[in-house]
Amino acid sequence: MGSVSLKIGDGTARFKRASFCSSAVNILMLFSVLTTNLFALYAFTSSPKDHQTHLFHNPHKNISLISEHVSSILREIAASQKKLARVEKELLGYETMDISRLNIASELKLFLQHHQLPLGKDSRTGITEMVASVGHSCEKSADLLSQYMAYKVSGPCPGDWSLGQKLILRGCEPLPRRRCFAKSVQKVGLYRFPVSLWKPISEKILTWSGLGCKNLDCLNRKKLSRDCVGCFNITSGYETQRFVKARGKNDFIIDDVLALASGGIRIGFDIGGGPGTFAARMAERNVTVITNTLNVDAPFSEFIAARGLFPLYLSLDHRFPFYDNVFDLIHASSGLDGGDKPEKLEFLMFDIDRILRAGGLFWLDNFYCADDEKKTALTRLIERFGYKKLKWVVGEKTDTAGSGKSEVYLSAVLQKPARV
Repeated sequence: MGSVSLKIGDGTARFKRASFCSSAVNILMLFSVLTTNLFALYAFTSSPKDHQTHLFHNPHKNISLISEHVSSILREIAASQKKLARVEKELLGYETMDISRLNIASELKLFLQHHQLPLGKDSRTGITEMVASVGHSCEKSADLLSQYMAYKVSGPCPGDWSLGQKLILRGCEPLPRRRCFAKSVQKVGLYRFPVSLWKPISEKILTWSGLGCKNLDCLNRKKLSRDCVGCFNITSGYETQRFVKARGKNDFIIDDVLALASGGIRIGFDIGGGPGTFAARMAERNVTVITNTLNVDAPFSEFIAARGLFPLYLSLDHRFPFYDNVFDLIHASSGLDGGDKPEKLEFLMFDIDRILRAGGLFWLDNFYCADDEKKTALTRLIERFGYKKLKWVVGEKTDTAGSGKSEVYLSAVLQKPARV
């Protein structure tokens, strides 16, 4: 069943192929009509002959019986329509959260209310109402979500960014919008770009509420992750040498990687980019890089923004909010680790492949391999995508936390093929 165009005046009315949801609803409606008609046929043909003759000679009783049958058919149709409406909502993902419960905040109820389309059912999508976007796992954290949505409308937002991040890390993403004003922090002492890339950042412009550390010195003494040890010191130490000076064979130099690119590198995406050092080095080479991060144990997002770079506050469980085939380069490190569930890494890799253009580079930077089994599983996963291995190094490094233990890391630069 193809698409049909009907020329009307200056416009064109298009009737497109039905969607899965609308097709399912149509099938159920057809089934309902056939059922009610068969019921009516049975009702009018199953009576004995003498009873039919009796009805023929008693027209009033005949009319009464017919009315009763018609009423029964109408009740069947009404029940079928209610069932179809319920099935349609289930197919379209409606009503995943019960907002009628007493402990649900009024603002959350208002945000999640369904809004009828002004012109009725949309012929392209098959929907009849708009539903607010909120993560499906929010249902499991309804109490926390209701607490997050408890605020004074048009007043200041509560200082609860850590509560919102906790919801995100539980899969409640995206969060609902709120009608309150976020606390303003005076951003004084900011430098002009590109000087801002490597200048000290004032602690007064960062938000420390909900964090264990309350200053940058404390952060630089902690091992925040395998890739972030002293990483908030951007004026001295190793952070000033990253990507331009190698400490081992697993550390690739940015200029060497850029020389491998075909068609040039213009825009990139850094997954789990810490304080934004990779984006800073790329900015020096006129390449725009978006850094994905969360504020886990440190004010990463504000720190990156203070350097004049672009932070994207997003968990790795969220589908990347970019169109297909848009990035020239994607950089990632051990932040990709999916733990003990290989399917999680597999879903993530497919989303990385989706947003990377053909011929683009995927730079896997010092990915920690806990054992040979994990290294083998990662290697097989990468090989499934058919990427060309431009650089591939497996090596050992001493644990940066100072334990002296030797750890295995994989670094690679891979080129996405052009698929037909």
